[in-house]
Amino acid sequence: MTLDRRKARHLIFILGDQLSPAMSSLADADPAQDVVLMCEVADETTYVRHHKQKIAFILSAMRHFAEEIRQAGFVVDYVKLGDRGNSGSFSGELKGAVERHQPECVIVTEPGEWRVMEMMRGWEAAVGCPVEIRPDTRFLASHDDFAEWAAGRKQLTMEYFYREMRRKTGFLMEGDEPASGKWNYDSENRKPAADDLFMPQPKRFRPDEVTKEVIALVENRFADHFGTLEKFGWAVTRKQAEAARDVFLGDALSAFGDYQDAMLAGQPFLYHSLLSPYINVGLIDPLDLCRRVDAAWRAGDVPLNAAEGFIRQIIGWREYVRGVYWLKMPAYGEMNFFGATRALPDFYWTGETDMNCVRHVVEETRDHAYAHHIQRLMVTGTFALLAGIDPRQVHEWYLEVYADAYEWVELPNVIGMSQFADGGILGTKPYAASGAYIDRMSDYCGSCRYDVKKKTGPDACPFNPLYWDFMDRNAKKLAGNHRLAQVYRNWAQMDGEKRRAHLESAAGVLKVLDDAPKTYGQERG
Repeated sequence: MTLDRRKARHLIFILGDQLSPAMSSLADADPAQDVVLMCEVADETTYVRHHKQKIAFILSAMRHFAEEIRQAGFVVDYVKLGDRGNSGSFSGELKGAVERHQPECVIVTEPGEWRVMEMMRGWEAAVGCPVEIRPDTRFLASHDDFAEWAAGRKQLTMEYFYREMRRKTGFLMEGDEPASGKWNYDSENRKPAADDLFMPQPKRFRPDEVTKEVIALVENRFADHFGTLEKFGWAVTRKQAEAARDVFLGDALSAFGDYQDAMLAGQPFLYHSLLSPYINVGLIDPLDLCRRVDAAWRAGDVPLNAAEGFIRQIIGWREYVRGVYWLKMPAYGEMNFFGATRALPDFYWTGETDMNCVRHVVEETRDHAYAHHIQRLMVTGTFALLAGIDPRQVHEWYLEVYADAYEWVELPNVIGMSQFADGGILGTKPYAASGAYIDRMSDYCGSCRYDVKKKTGPDACPFNPLYWDFMDRNAKKLAGNHRLAQVYRNWAQMDGEKRRAHLESAAGVLKVLDDAPKTYGQERG
């Protein structure tokens, strides 16, 4: 490779999830004096074995963004993954770029992940040059803002944080009050969906030459990673991402609220936006997106429950989990409230299971690097919770397989919400459920080998006995939870023989998990 050796006033280091010209690191940049550094490094592609589509999406988006800012006049020092001499790490590439450009200062926007921030804190000493770390202004709440909100609270309830964000932004507000007098329409957003030939589809994109080159690189270099590249259709430029945004707003948002919890075989997207990967890398401004949703509601184009449900995911949940992550790291990632140690089953990668719901979600994840939030929480997440899977392994799986997964957003969702491994910092109760929930919200159960109506025995849906086994083995830790009081009363009142049947059936399911070979896990070391 031939690298530009132009001297720079500032060396502006742009990470792969900071692909926006509005980044704080670029706020006062001067194309005539400054150089932008971007690099593809082995460490970031392999610290977990990311889905092939996730790697291809990020690398292609990075290369397209580099061209975008070149067109704006910047010199971009861009190091590709396959370039000779690539050190394989952020720190190594920064050191080399400082030697090339001899800047007065390195400027970078704070990273989303704790481990990268730890690197950044050592950069100044390592490269012998001042390093200015700026806040990430894509978020409403800074780390200090969230810490101030959290201080003194016994429970970090997302709903109360969300209301503060609504007041701060004015989204869906009428003066000082929420539109129509309600803050939250979640209870109205739980309708099962029916398959429909006219169901809207998210906008997908044919790979251009840059993306084709990246796909070939990924297929060759990461052949043993999870996922397929055949159905790659992600936006990789700002223009494409905005086109995908506009299709969602025009075609799907109006029904998003009603059906956001629904699951249908053969319909991996339903009315979901698939915009989270673009938001998380910087191709779409989350607040601009919320303004557009708010405007659509005010214009009467979408119902309030749809607008509220969507905006809550961004200024409520997204901001909230980031706040929890930075407030509680690094200890948060090691929490294991239930002491769960079982290995993650191989079918989380292969999809080879008779549980139709799990198979569908894993196969769709393999094909698209995507599953919507209820599939993640109430199918793969709930099974792992009930089966006592090691939450660290669950967390790493989610981080690997989804195109929108970055540790700051994924870790709290898994450790806190999905696995309750934080013991209630983030959620008020575990998201444990039997097969009845999946049956109510999907069409998976009708064609399953197991009978969702059967509670015990070899033909029973495994979720059913595992639910009661989970409650029984964790009674000492959960019986005092007021939200589970009725559950434990029901268990206590259950006939002894029936209770034994549940526990014996669960033991049979767990024995199958324990006896199954852990091929993928062994390969991963």
